[in-house]
Amino acid sequence: MATSDINACDKQSYDHLLAVISSERFLKMQGLGNEVPFFICPFRPEEVNEMLRLEDQLTKQLKNQGINVLSINLYDLSIKLLKEREIFEQILEMESKVAKEKLKELLQGVLDPESHLAPAIAKELDDTDYDVLFLSGVGEVFPYIRSHNVLNNLQSTAKDKPTVIFFPGAYTHSLESGASLDLFGRLHDDKYYRAFNIYHCEV
Repeated sequence: MATSDINACDKQSYDHLLAVISSERFLKMQGLGNEVPFFICPFRPEEVNEMLRLEDQLTKQLKNQGINVLSINLYDLSIKLLKEREIFEQILEMESKVAKEKLKELLQGVLDPESHLAPAIAKELDDTDYDVLFLSGVGEVFPYIRSHNVLNNLQSTAKDKPTVIFFPGAYTHSLESGASLDLFGRLHDDKYYRAFNIYHCEV
C-alpha cells in the first residue's frame, strides 16, 4: 500500500492496523532484526481529525481484545510540561510580543527532547501497564519539536514495547537520500531510518 493510497477513513486501513497491532508477531516484536520497535503510521495531513477518530477506535477495540494502549499526544504533553514549570502563561503573553524565531528557540529549549520530553515520556511508560504506545500530535508541535529528535531520544527508553507514531506526512525511502520523515508531505529534512512503515507490515 503506497503512502499516497492511504486514506484514514478507509475501512481497509483500519482493518490492516487492527490486524497488525493485535498480532502476536507485532506485540512480541518479532522479525525486527535488532531494530527498535518503532512503527510509522503515515496519513494525509488534511485527514488529521479522521486519524484521531481512528486512533480512538483502535484503542477501544484493542482494549476489548485485552491489549492496553498508552496514548501520548506530544502537544498535550508539551502543555503539561510548560504548566508544571509554571511558564505556560508567560509563553502565552510572549507569543504576540516577540518574533516567531525567538519564541521557537525558547520552546525548543524548555521542551528539548533529550532533557525534558523523553524523560517525561519515560516516566509515563514506567507508571503505566501497557502493551503498545501510540504517539501523536507530531504536526501540532512543529517546528519547535521535530519528530526525528523525539524518536532518537526515545530509542533507549521505549524499546521494550512497540510504538506506533501517527505521522501527518510520508515516511519515504530512497537509495540517494536514505529514509526521511516528510512532514506535511513538504519538509524533507528529518532523516530517520530506524522505523518501519506499519502499512508495509504483515500479520
